[in-house]
Amino acid sequence: MIGEKCTIRIRMNTGDAHYAGELVNGSHMLDFFGDVATELLIRMDGDEGLFRTYEHVDFLAPVYAGDFMEYVGWIESAGNTSRRMVFEAYKIIELCREEGMEVSAARILPEPLLTGRAEGICVVPKNCQRGPQDEKFKV
Repeated sequence: MIGEKCTIRIRMNTGDAHYAGELVNGSHMLDFFGDVATELLIRMDGDEGLFRTYEHVDFLAPVYAGDFMEYVGWIESAGNTSRRMVFEAYKIIELCREEGMEVSAARILPEPLLTGRAEGICVVPKNCQRGPQDEKFKV
């Protein structure tokens, strides 16, 4: 791993729900992985770079409106212009959704639940690389 992990925390809202039962579309996970990638590239190269490809994406558990999510990523390796990254999505709080409970009742999960993961490659053209903006990201 190069540098440190970057993390974004966010709550899924009803506007994110796309399917019955307030299920959130898995594509939202990719949106947040993209934001994590952007932060990693800025820290390493001083530029937002470009997301080239996802090598694989795994959707492992459902995410619903009201869930609090944590999206984590890190740079696994760096080439001349490419940065190979790994991403993980965790559910850390969920609504109770049980009969007899208030609709606002929620619980903190005893352990974060891995809901998805992916690997991808981002590119920062040489002429855009300004060097590490964060000392921890020196190669």
